[in-house]
Amino acid sequence: MEVNQNNYCVIMAGGIGSRFWPMSKTSNPKQFIDILGTGSTLIQQTFNRFLKICPSENILIVTNQIYKELVMEQLPNISENQVLCEPIGRNTAPCIAYANYKILETNPDAKIIVAPSDHIILKENEFISTLLSALKASTENDWLITLGIRPSRPDTGYGYIQYIDKEIYKTDNRLKRVKTFTEKPALEKAKMFLESGDYLWNAGIFIWSLASINKAFEMYLPNVNSLFKKGIGHYNTADETSFINETYASCQNISIDYGVMEKADNVYVLASDFGWSDLGTWGSLFDVRERDQNNNAIIGNNVMIYDTKNCIVHVPKDKLVVLQGLDDFIVVENDGVLLICKKNEEQQIKQFVTDVKEQKGNQYI
Repeated sequence: MEVNQNNYCVIMAGGIGSRFWPMSKTSNPKQFIDILGTGSTLIQQTFNRFLKICPSENILIVTNQIYKELVMEQLPNISENQVLCEPIGRNTAPCIAYANYKILETNPDAKIIVAPSDHIILKENEFISTLLSALKASTENDWLITLGIRPSRPDTGYGYIQYIDKEIYKTDNRLKRVKTFTEKPALEKAKMFLESGDYLWNAGIFIWSLASINKAFEMYLPNVNSLFKKGIGHYNTADETSFINETYASCQNISIDYGVMEKADNVYVLASDFGWSDLGTWGSLFDVRERDQNNNAIIGNNVMIYDTKNCIVHVPKDKLVVLQGLDDFIVVENDGVLLICKKNEEQQIKQFVTDVKEQKGNQYI
C-alpha cells in the first residue's frame, strides 16, 4: 500500500510508567521494554504500525532528552532530527505544539496522527483502516478527531467521551460529534456511562490537519502557541535545542485534552474497536495476555505453579520461580527488585515507588 507523503505521526514517548514498576524504571521506562514478550518493545511495535500510514521520515518521536539514546538505539532507521527532546515534561499540549511547528517548516499541508508509544493494538488492520478514515475526514473538514473505544466494562481508569448520536459524515457513520469529556469517573458514574450507551473510552489518539490544530492552539492556548511560534526559523536547524530548552522553562504544564479538546466546538470522535489497551497497569497487561488453565498470565520460561490462579507473573526468562498457594497476585522481578502485590490493590504501586525512593534511594526506581 502506497503511503501518503502528507501523513505524519507524532509518537509521545516521554513518560516513566511508574505503575509498571519494577519492570518500568526511570532509566528504562515501559515504552522501551518488551513487556509482552514478543521480541519487540512497545515503541518498536508502535513505530512499525505507523509505517503502514506514513513514510518513515514523517514519524516524529517526542521524548525526554534523557531517552534520546534509547530511542535512537531502538529505532535505528530514524534520523536525529526526528527525535524531539523535551528538557522537562510539560504534559501533552506543549509536546504537540513543538511537533506542529517543526512539521510546519517542512510541510504546511500535513495531516497528523498523535499517539502514545505504549498502547496495545490487537487488531492492527482494523486500526489502520480506522485511522485512514479519520485522516480522510480531517482532510475534508476542519475537525479535531479523537478515537473512542466501545467500553466493555465500567472501568474507572479511563477518561470517557459522550457523543451525539447523529449521522454527520456519510463516508463513515461511526464518526460522531463530541458532547462532553469526563476524566476518570467514580465506579457508580462509570456504570451509568456504560448503561447509557452513548459514552466511549478516550483512547488518547488524535487525528487532525496541521492547519486545524494550529488554529485551535491560537484560539484556546494562545500562550503556549506564541511560545513555540517564536521558534519559526529555528526548527530543523542547529539552534532548535537551545530554543526548545528556553521555551520549556517558561511553558505551562497542560494536557491537550484540557487545553484544547474540552474547549473546542469542532471535536469529533470515531467509535472504534481494534483490540485496544492503554497498558497502563499490570492488570491491563493481564487482560490482554494468554492465560493458562488456572487463569494465570505468565511471562518467563521457567515458572512452576502449584495451587495458584488468577495471577500475573513477569520474571526474567530463565529464572526458576516456584509459586504455591497464590490467588489474584502480581509477581514481578526485574533487576534486583521483587514485587509481590495483590492484583486488586495495584493502585498502591505508585505509593510503593514513592516509599522506596524515600527509604532506599533512587537506584531501585
